[in-house]
Amino acid sequence: MNNKDLVLKAVGELFGDKDPSAVDRWVSPSYTQHSALAADGPEALRELVSSLPPDFRYDGARVIADGDLVALHGIYYGFGPVPLVAFDIYRVENGRLAEHWDALVPVVEDTVSGRSQTGGPTRVGDLARTEANRKLVTEYAEKVLKGADYSAVADYTSTETYLQHNPEAGDGLEGFGVAAATWAAQGKNVVYTRIHRVIAEGDFALVQAEGEFGVPVAYYDLFRLADGKIVEHWDAIPAIPAELPHNNGLF
Repeated sequence: MNNKDLVLKAVGELFGDKDPSAVDRWVSPSYTQHSALAADGPEALRELVSSLPPDFRYDGARVIADGDLVALHGIYYGFGPVPLVAFDIYRVENGRLAEHWDALVPVVEDTVSGRSQTGGPTRVGDLARTEANRKLVTEYAEKVLKGADYSAVADYTSTETYLQHNPEAGDGLEGFGVAAATWAAQGKNVVYTRIHRVIAEGDFALVQAEGEFGVPVAYYDLFRLADGKIVEHWDAIPAIPAELPHNNGLF
């Protein structure tokens, strides 16, 4: 079983079947947790699964596998009063879930672009371009996102097609520019201070980063590429909690 299938099987039993015994089958004894929802170790995860309400469910949209890392993009229903858009990253070691990171933000029904936060293409394609796309997105993250060299945006992003799923931004580079100006007026400048990892498979690449957006935040940016340019974008920007139930931080 490859890592993508392993994670889907494990997550399906844990959060689909809501089966606490799945922890024994799929979770490493040294499980390291970076989510604000639980502490380290399999027993904390078992407690979380055991506490899920009957109407809890997860609707997956995308899965990206990159070596020992598997990233999921979807929506959780039942963690709270509103559905939550989620990015989950799992590290697999010796056939078990060994480490987990996540980003959770509320679903927004009325978006500027008219696109949902998880809509759009779901199937990974263009596998032969994985490394080229990883390189392009890594350079974009370092130079444009972290380095704030916006004069280089068109070197990486299509000027013809840029489909936006951030609920507050419209399509195209102009749409994002309008949103960024609105955010700045609200005291929420988009600042990236560190790029933690880029997870790539085929025409998808997920950037996990941290920075500021009025407050300290985690940035999860998922990009789809075509013909050597970024053409679509999904994201989640959760605030970093002041305290976590463990000492690992979010990264």
